[in-house]
Amino acid sequence: MQVLVTGGAGFIGSAVIRDMLTQTSWSVVNCDKLTYAGNLESLASVSGDSRYVFEQVDICDVAEVARLFDQYRPNGVMHLAAESHVDRSIDGPADFIQTNIVGTYTLLQAARNYWSTLAGADRDAFRFHHISTDEVYGSLGEDGYFYETTPYDPNSPYAASKASSDHLVRAWEHTFGLPTIVTNCSNNYGPYQYPEKLIPLIIHNALAGKTLPVYGTGANVRDWLYVEDHARALRRVFTAGQVGETYNIGGHNERKNIDVVHELCRLLDELVPASPFRPHAKLIQFVTDRPGHDQRYAIDASKIERELGWKPEETFETGLRKTVEWYLDNQGWCQRAMAGRYHGERLGKG
Repeated sequence: MQVLVTGGAGFIGSAVIRDMLTQTSWSVVNCDKLTYAGNLESLASVSGDSRYVFEQVDICDVAEVARLFDQYRPNGVMHLAAESHVDRSIDGPADFIQTNIVGTYTLLQAARNYWSTLAGADRDAFRFHHISTDEVYGSLGEDGYFYETTPYDPNSPYAASKASSDHLVRAWEHTFGLPTIVTNCSNNYGPYQYPEKLIPLIIHNALAGKTLPVYGTGANVRDWLYVEDHARALRRVFTAGQVGETYNIGGHNERKNIDVVHELCRLLDELVPASPFRPHAKLIQFVTDRPGHDQRYAIDASKIERELGWKPEETFETGLRKTVEWYLDNQGWCQRAMAGRYHGERLGKG
């Protein structure tokens, strides 16, 4: 099988490609624009594999996207290319509109044109798998869960752009017959995550003795999903999911942001006993909340477990320990990833 993966140099995309190349006999074409968050170092362990090809292509480039389909003749697409940081979408929504909406449209059109040339088993087997987020559903109160049937209610420019792309994908399936599948996931964490996101930023700052910024009172709740569990789920959906269906993917790990930060501090106190900044919790500083900050996300992932047999292998405790240990062992990766691009500054002030 030949799979076209968009955004394969990003956090989740690179995990997907590492999973594919180590767990299957598939070949992978990695299409990535290499924005600030794209990092080919995240694929160093598999980049020498003869089944792997990298193409630096912007998914908004109509001619280049069409070339990828014509040249590589993929059996399916896993679409992960996206601008993904809520804070950046507050400061500059235009990139999110362009990549997440226009880019998805461009990819859908190219996939449709290519799929229409296929016949027989190749046509029947083709899949366009669109990877999205639980943020399209909006915000929950103190109880309840997001289901696949939950009405969309996006609140940030990022969430709105992803909701738009979800709707486009479903429209291309309903109107043109393109065989699509949509997945919506909860907050991912794990190795190779760009240090603007909560968990790697807290680790990075704590090791340097910098303040650990927590928005508002830290009471916002997220469901945390270990990225390698997510990669396994995506592979399962890609091979066994039903065309036209949506699958929610969650880690069954609801935590308040402040509790996540305290657990990170506890782990760093344990794993870096010689740190001059222990106890790291003294570095916590509450800062002005994000504009329009959603209060709570929680995924009901019973459908994917019931129908496809997937459930997460990592608990939050085991996954977080693995994550902290990876960042401790790979501090050079973080420094190189951030060099000249990001210095830990506050984003998303509106």
